Amino acid sequence: MSPLGARATAPGAHYGVLRAAIAMDFRLQRRYGFWYATAFVIVLWIGVLRLVPESLLGAAMPYLLMADLQFFLFFIAGAVFFEKDERTLFALATTPLRFGHYLTAKLVTMSALAVVTCAVVVAVDYGPRFNPPALLGGVVFMALLMVLAGFITAPLFPSISEWLLPSTLLLAVANVPLVDYSGLYRHPLFSLVPTEGPLLLLGSAFHQVDLPGWQIAYAIGYPSLWIAAGCLLARRVFHRYVITREGGQ
Repeated sequence: MSPLGARATAPGAHYGVLRAAIAMDFRLQRRYGFWYATAFVIVLWIGVLRLVPESLLGAAMPYLLMADLQFFLFFIAGAVFFEKDERTLFALATTPLRFGHYLTAKLVTMSALAVVTCAVVVAVDYGPRFNPPALLGGVVFMALLMVLAGFITAPLFPSISEWLLPSTLLLAVANVPLVDYSGLYRHPLFSLVPTEGPLLLLGSAFHQVDLPGWQIAYAIGYPSLWIAAGCLLARRVFHRYVITREGGQ
């Protein structure tokens, strides 16, 4: 038995349940106001970048997109708290939805929202001169790391107000690679922070850094390990702090 619902065993059932979970998650995003918040952020960043001289846009874009993608830490935490408060998760436990479907839907929909957000900002203010694979990789990896960080930590706290202060520590750690990337202080230990890889990819997307093959492998492989570990940890945290508590109420 999975933490959410019973196993779906019919042929093609897993795909159908996942597709339904993704569609439901998009509807929940709109219901919770995430689409409107995203639209506001897009307009805000477009306006800010209008003030940046053309010659500095390429250098500014990685920093701006890093800041933009960190909003998804709060989006996913908000979603978890909304669903806990409405006891949506307890109701879902009676459906064929498994935890893998539930988490995958969250990762897919949040990543899609992140890609759309960044693509619009880049297209409007920077134009087509960027490197698409590097941009896509940087955005998706950073979004997944932020979503998993929020998904894992939010259930540990009874309310979003109590989670907000510890979340600043997460953001501080996520931003540590900016010290290395900006050249303020370089040290190999910065590479241990998983957001270093996405930041390098974003820098490469706007031709700010030239990544050799080994660094591309690091920028892709190292965050992938953290994402895989985060998915495993998310299952344990979710079962212990959400499903078990919901079922006991």
